[in-house]
Amino acid sequence: MGKVTWKTEPDAHDYPAATSYLSLVVSSARAGELVEQLKTAPLEHYKAKDMLRASGLPLLGPDNPHVAADLAKVKDKKALSPVLLIRGDLVQGTALQIADGYHRVCASYHLDENTDIPCRIADHPG
Repeated sequence: MGKVTWKTEPDAHDYPAATSYLSLVVSSARAGELVEQLKTAPLEHYKAKDMLRASGLPLLGPDNPHVAADLAKVKDKKALSPVLLIRGDLVQGTALQIADGYHRVCASYHLDENTDIPCRIADHPG
């Protein structure tokens, strides 16, 4: 199918999506603060397999419509947007939160679980 290529910056619509998700797990005000941190966080790279393990989320199949759409983008040589993460806390037992990009992580995993995925990461509110 090909190798995943990545954009150097998250898409603008990724931040409102992250805010929407995060407002389900923290207050709306805190979600806004976290997204502001994400906007200025440096780009880092982590492997798809490690992101899934740290988040505790299941790997979605390639037949999931959103995963399939991302796989089609890769096939068409379109770059994917970096993912937005909130760091977990091992001591408190808080998992990594994939604030935006879960489907992109799953698509990347299906192509190569060792894919280095660019991301912006902010620290957990705890």
